Amino acid sequence: MRLKATISGRVHDVGYRVFLTNIALEFGIDRFNVFNTFMEGKESVVCLIDAEEEIIDGLKERINTQRPDGAVIEEIRYADYKNTVPPIERCMQAFQMEHWGKAIPIMLNMIDTQKEMLGKQDQMLGKQDQMLGNQDQMLGKQDQMLGKQDETLEEIKGMRQDLKSYMNERFNYIAGELAEIKTVLKKAGIM
Repeated sequence: MRLKATISGRVHDVGYRVFLTNIALEFGIDRFNVFNTFMEGKESVVCLIDAEEEIIDGLKERINTQRPDGAVIEEIRYADYKNTVPPIERCMQAFQMEHWGKAIPIMLNMIDTQKEMLGKQDQMLGKQDQMLGNQDQMLGKQDQMLGKQDETLEEIKGMRQDLKSYMNERFNYIAGELAEIKTVLKKAGIM
């Protein structure tokens, strides 16, 4: 027995064809085809089945009671089908080709996006290298400043030592002068 089922409503892009194909596989149907179309301006899914009457009755029951998430059914029509129904493998191959047709542009877009991101990453790494170069220069200048600071500290230590020696000499000189003055004052009886 050959049957044509037409399901109309919001039935595209909700996985209806895969849903129906899976049901056909569950029933073991060898000759089966399903495709999207528009009929009278409405989204439609057309399903062609060639199987024993009991199997078609079971398939019709499932079509009448089940649907994929997101599908909105307005009408289901059944009619006898006179032409040959292709093997179910051809339907599955058509899905595969359709999905490759959708996937390839997406993958090419992903590759282009990835190339853009890698270009931006290269730019960021270049800027990071510049920043690290600037940081290295700053660290080099900091090392120079620390070296000069060390030199300055050594100079200050040396000046401090020189000043200490000078001040010790001056204090010793003044102490000597005071001792002489005291001696003179004692001889003069002033002290």
